[in-house]
Amino acid sequence: MASTTSIIQGGFSCGGGALSSFRARPRRMVVRAEAVNPDIRKDETKVVDSVLVTELSKPLTPYCRCWRSGTFPLCDGSHVKHNKATGDNVGPLLLKK
Repeated sequence: MASTTSIIQGGFSCGGGALSSFRARPRRMVVRAEAVNPDIRKDETKVVDSVLVTELSKPLTPYCRCWRSGTFPLCDGSHVKHNKATGDNVGPLLLKK
């Protein structure tokens, strides 16, 4: 049976089931702060929306949480394109009556 070697994140190298070497490498991480809200109601200090569930006209109402919806604050499915482009996993907030 052939022995396989795999590199594990963090600098470990394992071969044949035993720890064969360790190399500590300094890692640099760049964190970029990007605005989630690029252009919706930017004249307000903080965007806060409230909904009284008893006032909903539909039994299920989806609200946008990706800030990309053309019908904001309601969800129009824009999060699907956003998730594919960014690797994000955001979806709508569903309010049930």
